[in-house]
Amino acid sequence: MKGCYCLIININDEKTIKIGKKLGKTTFKKGYYVYVGSAMNSLSARINRHLSNEKKLHWHVDYLLKNANITDVIYNESNLKIECELSQYLAAKTNGIKDFGSSDCECESHLYYFKNRKDAIENVENAYNSIAMEYKFLRI
Repeated sequence: MKGCYCLIININDEKTIKIGKKLGKTTFKKGYYVYVGSAMNSLSARINRHLSNEKKLHWHVDYLLKNANITDVIYNESNLKIECELSQYLAAKTNGIKDFGSSDCECESHLYYFKNRKDAIENVENAYNSIAMEYKFLRI
């Protein structure tokens, strides 16, 4: 199964976290973040990896998830890689963390800040609806 996904991530208190070598120490405000990703080999394995606490730190989001919690996953099953389209929609709605998770594309970011869970979820659903892509919702 191939597809794209959006992780809804909660940070309970403002934190400064070292995010790999390139981003270094980055400060994250209290609130909710949406991380946009894709898995064009095994979507379920990628989502399960993000949900696991036992993993090698490889992607920017791995460093963030050591200090935060996933509350929801919104995803689609498709051969179409729509990760950047979702990301561009979210970029027009809120602030992104520059260079986070977007080293393999031309997007400025793949991580976006929202003050609350409701706004994060609504914006992701609207992003999917804007490109007429069906999605599924997983509450963690």
